[in-house]
Amino acid sequence: MTVPAAHHRRLPDGPFHAMTWGWVGERGSWTTDAARQSMVAMTEVAPTWVVLAYAALQDSAQSTTIYWQDSPDLVTDDEIREAAAHARELGLRVCLKPTVNVKDGTWRAYIGFFDQDVPGEPTWDEWFDEYEAYILHHAALAEEIGADLFCIGCEMVRADAREDRWRALAARVREVYSGPVTYNCDKYQEDRVTWWDAVDVISASGYYPTGTWPEHLARIAPVVESHGGEFLFIEAGCPSRDTSPARPNDWNMVGVPDQQAQADYLDEMLTATLGTPWVRGVALWDWPANLYPAEAGPSNDDYCMYGKTGAEVVRRHFSAQP
Repeated sequence: MTVPAAHHRRLPDGPFHAMTWGWVGERGSWTTDAARQSMVAMTEVAPTWVVLAYAALQDSAQSTTIYWQDSPDLVTDDEIREAAAHARELGLRVCLKPTVNVKDGTWRAYIGFFDQDVPGEPTWDEWFDEYEAYILHHAALAEEIGADLFCIGCEMVRADAREDRWRALAARVREVYSGPVTYNCDKYQEDRVTWWDAVDVISASGYYPTGTWPEHLARIAPVVESHGGEFLFIEAGCPSRDTSPARPNDWNMVGVPDQQAQADYLDEMLTATLGTPWVRGVALWDWPANLYPAEAGPSNDDYCMYGKTGAEVVRRHFSAQP
């Protein structure tokens, strides 16, 4: 059953022009002078929000232990508090986005277990019990720091089908966090998730190939209309390589540095998304806490647009909607 729009917790007023900052959230990376300077530099592209994104680790896609308590691979609660406070000083709204990564490099979308429990094999419930403890801890932290949005998961494609567990998790998050709750589905999954009514805001990773934005926006529109709430592309972007606009989600795509290719893609994507009335906003991927020097921008082939032509494109689009 779809929850009426009036029952959804709403995002704060104003544009959702966001940058994802600090990924992957390694311990000690968020509280340095360089990290503070990085966030200040980020404001040059005129964001109104920052998505603080970080990942706990598990050993493999079939592991049921998530290393999030006192892990040297994950930022501490105090680091999250400090980064959020600095963002507030810069006039930014804050979204917390805890997620998981796999130590062996397997993409989190492949985390999964047998559909039916088998004695001696890891199970979905064992994994979700671990994941729920991790997410609830950070939901409580989001409440403490007054985060404006909390994301309960990111691109968990195989896990998306465990509807009962996601509904239960969303309900428990609401018990400790009073703001709006979202889930970040992967690209092409917006019309496949069956439990959007359990969250307030539909979010997706919008890494769609250049030239395909109209067809994907048309596909997603009925989902948003049925849900009755708000929609974000909470991840979107493109590496600055000549090949990347054709497959912007592939961070390993082979190509040569090409800041104009990135700039043209960002212009196309932001024109399409921010020009669509039901798209509440976009969070770009991504801005590192340890930022490279501006003069290295033309030779940098990653997603960050600092020191590149794409920075002016983003600033122009973000500034056009006061």
